[in-house]
Amino acid sequence: MSKRKWRVGTVALVATGCVVVLAAAPGVPARVAPETTSATTPTVVIWTDRDREADIKSLAEAWARPRGLTVQVIAKAEQNNVRSDFVTVQAANAPDVITGAHDWVGELAANGSILPLSPRQAVLKQIPKYTRDAFSYGRTVSQLYGMPTHIENVGLFVNTQLAKVPKNWADLEKQALAFKKKGGGRVAIDVQQGTGGDAYHMYPFFSGLCGYIFGKTKGGALNPNDVGLDSKRFIRNATLVDRWNRLGLVNSKIDGNTASQLFTSKKAAFWITGPWNIDTVRKAGIKFRIVQVPAIRCRSVPFVGVGGMMVTRFSRTHGVESAAKDFVASYMASAAAQNTLTVKNGRYPANTTAAKSVTDVALRQIGQAGAGGVPMPNIPQMASVWNDLGLAWVKSTRGAGATKAQPSFRAAARAIRQKIKG
Repeated sequence: MSKRKWRVGTVALVATGCVVVLAAAPGVPARVAPETTSATTPTVVIWTDRDREADIKSLAEAWARPRGLTVQVIAKAEQNNVRSDFVTVQAANAPDVITGAHDWVGELAANGSILPLSPRQAVLKQIPKYTRDAFSYGRTVSQLYGMPTHIENVGLFVNTQLAKVPKNWADLEKQALAFKKKGGGRVAIDVQQGTGGDAYHMYPFFSGLCGYIFGKTKGGALNPNDVGLDSKRFIRNATLVDRWNRLGLVNSKIDGNTASQLFTSKKAAFWITGPWNIDTVRKAGIKFRIVQVPAIRCRSVPFVGVGGMMVTRFSRTHGVESAAKDFVASYMASAAAQNTLTVKNGRYPANTTAAKSVTDVALRQIGQAGAGGVPMPNIPQMASVWNDLGLAWVKSTRGAGATKAQPSFRAAARAIRQKIKG
């Protein structure tokens, strides 16, 4: 399995900003069941990607068999294709269930393409609230529109042969700068940005300086009218970014490939990355430990991407809505199902019981590094944030000739508000 392909909630997904408009389907002809089943046997169609096809099929068949149902699992080349093909699919061929990232929810729920779920309380107790929040949407009070199955976030990878696990931010800064001063192309904190910026990987610094993307309404829904890039608290703390830039603690010239090369060649002792690089580090023969980035002025929590399953509006048209909801909101929420789907494939399960059974040390550590993390905003307005937030970091951490952080982030906030209004 290509574990890199499991990344959920990537910038590429959010930045598409595509609006899924699916025509209503009155009088849609009955969907033809697979040739191996009776035409009268209810069939639940599930769309996923090739990496998850075998496990989804195994789980779905085990669920369907005792219920007198059949399932048809259709695999798309990539997770992105699930979403893009869903845009144009005809109702008769549409899926009843899709796997996908939580940041699809805002658009799909807003236009009625996915249905709300009402899991039993016993189920909800095993799924952390912050992962449920990721799959929730509503202008006033949020409603659950998907079942979280796995979570993904970055953490601080520490080469324990080159450095000690930092006790706090001051300790991290001291060790990182001392390591850089040894020369030979060494860097302090290895975090990818590049010319286009990377707001996702830089988020622990943003949250650590008390920044936020969107505030919330009294009902708990994300408020796109409250943009926090120039909040008083963050702007006051942003002067630290100028210090980091002056000392070379963070350098925006490091892109993704360079970041990997630096850590695996032992030119970096500290690397901010995610579970998709655990195998990369192991293959390089590096002894490492993963922790959450130490608190700066506030807790330096990461963005959290949450993967899961959603029930589409077409399950109602196809007469399998109840079955589809049972599969997604009950069966796939169980510890056993999430163990099969996530743990053995290198991702941390959303189900807390399944999480306790994780024996892979690095996977358990990256999961714990996501504690308190912020789900990437799933509302459509987030598409207006990524570019400007990433570029604000680039401009203020490019070394010589950098723009001061305060005006960089204020300008980004103004640009984002203008895009949202537009």
